[in-house]
Parts: sequence; structure tokens; C-alpha cells
Amino acid sequence: MSSYGLWLSAGGMKVNQHRQTILANNMANANTTGFKHDLAVVAQRRIESEVAPDGFRFVHPVLDDLPGGLDVRPSHQNFAQGPLERTERPLDVAIDGEGFFAVSDGNVTRYTRDGQFAFNTAGELVLSAGEGHWRVLDDAGSPVAVNEAGGKVSISEDGTIRQGRAVVARIGLRTTDDKQSLRKVGGNLFDAGDTEMTAIDALLNPGAREGSNFDIMNGLATMIEASRAYELNASLIKLQDQITGQAINTVGRSR
Repeated sequence: MSSYGLWLSAGGMKVNQHRQTILANNMANANTTGFKHDLAVVAQRRIESEVAPDGFRFVHPVLDDLPGGLDVRPSHQNFAQGPLERTERPLDVAIDGEGFFAVSDGNVTRYTRDGQFAFNTAGELVLSAGEGHWRVLDDAGSPVAVNEAGGKVSISEDGTIRQGRAVVARIGLRTTDDKQSLRKVGGNLFDAGDTEMTAIDALLNPGAREGSNFDIMNGLATMIEASRAYELNASLIKLQDQITGQAINTVGRSR
């Protein structure tokens, strides 16, 4: 015997487990530079008679009008800018507004909002968090490199990199109108796939970092809400199972 309520509660457990997973990842990155948090997306699950590709043999004029519960959908990324925090490190820059830094490991290009840079042993500007593997690209798409004996390096608001008085390169910034097509690939990096990334001019904040745009306090409150909703649906499944068992036993004895 199947129960409509059981399926609804099971769907509720699935949705709230999904919400907790996304919230846990957001909270784990609450201090990650330039992190963009994810939002759980849910939708009403369509009933089988609507989605079956070859139709559905069994239809019912009343039951087919009932909702099919909830189901999860691909998460939505929130690209709102995070708070800017002063670090005063000469190789830290934060993007003020639109844009991503382009970085490469020599094989693929990725995009990030993390502007905490360093130099590797070859004098190349790299992501501090990338263990030197991800080289920062200039506005021509080439890795930025300096002369190790050339003097102090500075980065200006327009992204121009100078060593002493000499201009070395200009940091390249890219963006797209379809940011939801960007896919997180770990390491606070985005893969653009087939999405076209166009060069833009943007204002940088030297000596600053962009913090995560995730609100930890709201996240904790939402996590508690999702946890309680999960437990409530689990309790409803247990209750419905007991009622179903009692109904079966009662009907059996009545005969």
C-alpha cells in the first residue's frame, strides 16, 4: 500500500537535506576571499501522468489535480559583491563591481574574484591560495611576470602593474551577461565552459580583499529552519507508517 502523504514527506526530507548541504558549504566558505554563495532552488514535482513521455495508463480526475510534492533543482549562484576589507598588502586587490580575474595553469583558464596574489619562484603573479599553480593573466591573456631584481611592485586602481616606475602589465578582467552558466570547479574558481567572457575595465581596490558574500548569521538561522523541517517530515513519515499499519490490521481483523 502506498501513501500520498508518505511521498510528500519524503520529498520534504529530500529538499531540506539538499538545503542543509548547500548551507553547510556556504558556511564553510564564510571566510573565503571572494566566495559567492549558492541558493537552494526547489520546484513542485509534476505528477507522472504529466511527465511520462508516452502518456500514462492510469489517470484519475481528482488525484491528477493534486500536487506532486517538492523536488530539488540546480542551485542558483549569488554574485552580489562581498564586503571589502583592508589588508594593506601590496599584492592584494579587490574588484569593485563587475568582473573576474582570469587565471591559468598553462592548460585551462579559470575565473575568480580572489585577488590575493603572490609571486612564484619564476617571478610570475599567481593566486596565493592556488599554491602557485594558477598564474594571473593580463589584459592580453598572457601570464604576468616581473624581473625579480627590478624593484618594488605595485598595482594601481586601473589594474596597471608597475615595478619601480616601469609599467609591467595590466591585470585583465573578464565578465559575462550569463553568470549562472559559470560552474564552480573548486578552489574558489569558475569554469566558463562555452560561455563567452568579454574584457572589461573595472575599478580595483589595492591593498584590500573582497570577503565572502554569505551572511553567516542568516545562514545559521536558515540551517536551523531546514533541520527542523527535515525532522518534521521524518516524524510525519513515521506517523503515516503507523496509521497505515493500524489500518491494515483493523481491516484484516474486521474480516
